[in-house]
Amino acid sequence: MTATTAQLPRPETGPSGSPGPGGPAGRARVTPDGSATPGVTARERLYRPMPTDRFVGWLAPVLLAVAAGVLRFWRLTEPRGMYFDEIYYVKDAWGLMTAGYEIDSNTCNGPAYVVHPPFGKWLMAASQWLFGYVDCGGAAHGSPELGWRFSSALAGTLAVLVLARTARRMFRSTVLGCFAGLLLALDGLEFVQSRIGILDIFLMTGIVVALACLVLDRDHGRRRLADRLDRVAAGAAGAGSAADARYGPRLGLRPWRVAMGVALGASLGVKWSALYTVIGFAALALAWDIGARRTAGVRSPVLGALRRDLPGWLVGFVILPIVTFLATWTGWFVTDGGWNRHEHGDGFVNAWWSWWDYQRDVLRFHEGLSDSHPFRSTPMSWLVLGRPIAYFYSSPAFGAEGCTAPGGCSREVIALGNPAIWWGGTAALVGSLALWVRRRDWRAALVLVGFGSAFLPWLLLPSRTMFFFYALPSLPFLVLGLTAMAGLALGPRDATEARRLGGALSVGVYTVIVVLLFAYFYPILAAEVIPYSSWRMRMWFPGWI
Repeated sequence: MTATTAQLPRPETGPSGSPGPGGPAGRARVTPDGSATPGVTARERLYRPMPTDRFVGWLAPVLLAVAAGVLRFWRLTEPRGMYFDEIYYVKDAWGLMTAGYEIDSNTCNGPAYVVHPPFGKWLMAASQWLFGYVDCGGAAHGSPELGWRFSSALAGTLAVLVLARTARRMFRSTVLGCFAGLLLALDGLEFVQSRIGILDIFLMTGIVVALACLVLDRDHGRRRLADRLDRVAAGAAGAGSAADARYGPRLGLRPWRVAMGVALGASLGVKWSALYTVIGFAALALAWDIGARRTAGVRSPVLGALRRDLPGWLVGFVILPIVTFLATWTGWFVTDGGWNRHEHGDGFVNAWWSWWDYQRDVLRFHEGLSDSHPFRSTPMSWLVLGRPIAYFYSSPAFGAEGCTAPGGCSREVIALGNPAIWWGGTAALVGSLALWVRRRDWRAALVLVGFGSAFLPWLLLPSRTMFFFYALPSLPFLVLGLTAMAGLALGPRDATEARRLGGALSVGVYTVIVVLLFAYFYPILAAEVIPYSSWRMRMWFPGWI
């Protein structure tokens, strides 16, 4: 499939591992003992080849990411100074950079009590060290705004590239991959979070990287399983055994699963809420392992996955995430000044007890967080953009800050998603559910599980103070759901010309709407000075003010 033949490829298998519409219908499974229909290989059943446009498949997403980066880095230092929660995380990052732990910014001496792990703040500290910072006394060094926002912009740009490449692999289409990347690049919430020095963009990007590794691991595992089964079917010496006939072969080291475990642990090192994604991805990967062995004809696919794949599964979803998460706390362990560092005294064992008590205190803090806030919102309102957050607002008078409107101007940074993406993405969740029920399509399952893991846990905390930017980790899965629907609209390669033309037109019109909406809202996403009347026109609902 080339870049000009975009479609939603039919699933490799149908319900319960039976051949899908595009598979070798009516043919026997490839089994470990070699009793398969001649000419039908395990690779044909388990793995769909990637598009052949490899160069364009890299060039197009890279160019898209460059464009996204230009948008994010342009005027990155505006507005000047710290705004919204930058006043917390920027100072925490400075403490990590100078002392290895967060410093109390009020006294400039002693530890600060913080309730999020340090990895995201370490990334901000790195860019402050490179470009500039404001010290605890208030003195500026270098370009401070660039220092504490650069890493956010870089993470937001990287997420566009990774998601575009991941969608290309999922849907076997460069066009659909770029479609997904474009949607993420032009979403207002992702754009704003990429230009502010707070943690959530690092959380989302870590989850996107873990998602990419998960999809790569699925392809890598199925390809390796197919190759080993084909060796058995071909009668290769020593290629099979009685145990292999029942459970399937061992797959050995799965490097992408290792990388995924590290990415998930790093995401946990930004915010604890990544734990739900770890659980969702773990369940999905185990189901895929079972499904792959069932499709291949293994006689005991569930036991086969448990016996052959479970050890690697435990490494990827339990051991490595924990080890990586703990590694993000290295600064706290190797220094003596961190919060609660010596509550249980000195020594290695006491340090761990002190750290454990610290985590319990943090958990109690999050469980009891119910303060009122003017931009507090509920999870269900996130999907309809019911209550976005005004991070920054000023009202320059005529003649001030470049205001040319006699009635005065407005200047705002509002964390507002692109309506076409969020409203359309919510509808695409319903379409993904139908796609999974009808075809058992693994991509629809990934959309539903990924979104559910990032979104549904917040519904269990109705009294907790929550904000719209908590929904950011669910955005990539809304985008993938929209991409699946775009593939269905474009239709298969053998569809009639009228069918293909109608699908391309509908996807094209939708893409234009996304672009125009981003351009329309750009001034209130990027703190541009605009007439008050123009600002008011962009406040579509009372909840946006």
